Amino acid sequence: MRTFVESILAPLARRRSRKKGQTLVEYALILAVLAIVMIAVFRLLDTQLVVIFSAITGLLDTAQSS
Repeated sequence: MRTFVESILAPLARRRSRKKGQTLVEYALILAVLAIVMIAVFRLLDTQLVVIFSAITGLLDTAQSS
């Protein structure tokens, strides 16, 4: 009886571990795509981001000196 149960559960355990590995690969691919998109967006908005952060720095300096 035990061998019968083991023979049924063993393939299920292997299948589960394969799915877990597949999920990790999918998450890694999503993360890689998001990183590429974010890098592209930051490159496109480069000068605008510099202006925004410079304005924030100026406001903080003004507030600190007051």
